[in-house]
Amino acid sequence: MSVYKIIEVVGTSTESWEKAAQQAIETTSKSLHDLRIAEVEKLDIQMEDGKVKAYRAKLKVSFKYHGD
Repeated sequence: MSVYKIIEVVGTSTESWEKAAQQAIETTSKSLHDLRIAEVEKLDIQMEDGKVKAYRAKLKVSFKYHGD
């Protein structure tokens, strides 16, 4: 039997939503282990002067919980 914890993370990219999601996962995986599933919750765009400044992807990420 296993237990999983779910957190929310937001990745950003100046190129695409896919790269924003990839950035979120790659950064999260540096401090959390046993990542299992990432679910895209929301996609949005940060704008400045009517132009796209950044793509943002909000993800729910689950990882295996290892108790003490």
